Amino acid sequence: MSCSRGEGEEKISYKPHVVHVAGTNKGNVFLFALSTCAWCRRTKALLTQLDVAYDYVDVDQLEGEARTQATSELKAINPSQAFPTMLVNGEPLIGFQEERLRELFDDEY
Repeated sequence: MSCSRGEGEEKISYKPHVVHVAGTNKGNVFLFALSTCAWCRRTKALLTQLDVAYDYVDVDQLEGEARTQATSELKAINPSQAFPTMLVNGEPLIGFQEERLRELFDDEY
């Protein structure tokens, strides 16, 4: 379970570290985060508040090949490797973007 960039069935070495957060399926949402990042925590909290089902990985908690692979995938999406980096149906969102997330996921917005 990668961030589903449509690259086939390659082996994802960080898959065991991907966390699924239950909610309403509002598309394919994958978040690259850091466990120590305040903006990442705010992004996770907002997604939960908006009842969005999503998957995430805390890149700083990975080691070895899993970390190398996640970092490589992140760099392909976001060369600056800033956190949080999210893919929503394959489209990147870089940084904490509350207004954009509300536009995408808040039915009352």
